[in-house]
Amino acid sequence: MQPLRVLVVEDEFLAAITTADMLRDAGYDVIGPARSAAEARRLVQQHEPDVALMDIQLAGAADGVDAAIDLFRTFGVRSIFVTAHSDRLTRERAAAARPLSWVAKPYSDDQLLRALRLAADELG
Repeated sequence: MQPLRVLVVEDEFLAAITTADMLRDAGYDVIGPARSAAEARRLVQQHEPDVALMDIQLAGAADGVDAAIDLFRTFGVRSIFVTAHSDRLTRERAAAARPLSWVAKPYSDDQLLRALRLAADELG
């Protein structure tokens, strides 16, 4: 079975690199990181990930909710939101992206890996 292809969308450089390295060490095929919605879109077009790890706050005009909705509607790529912003209004706005789950920052590696395993099961 092929490893899950994971797009990391995170504007904080150190957080993005740390997450990407941890995911590679865990056997995932990592794409990115992308710092903005536009960069995420470009990487999805080029690499066709299975899932996106999506922060809410991104560089540029569009936020992670906008990016996740676009990736889902345009490419069918669903997101796991990895964010400190998980209030009711944000979750309601993000529902259109059909998120696979939400992981609250700060999170442990185990929490993130568990969310990815559940996503892989749901995506089949």
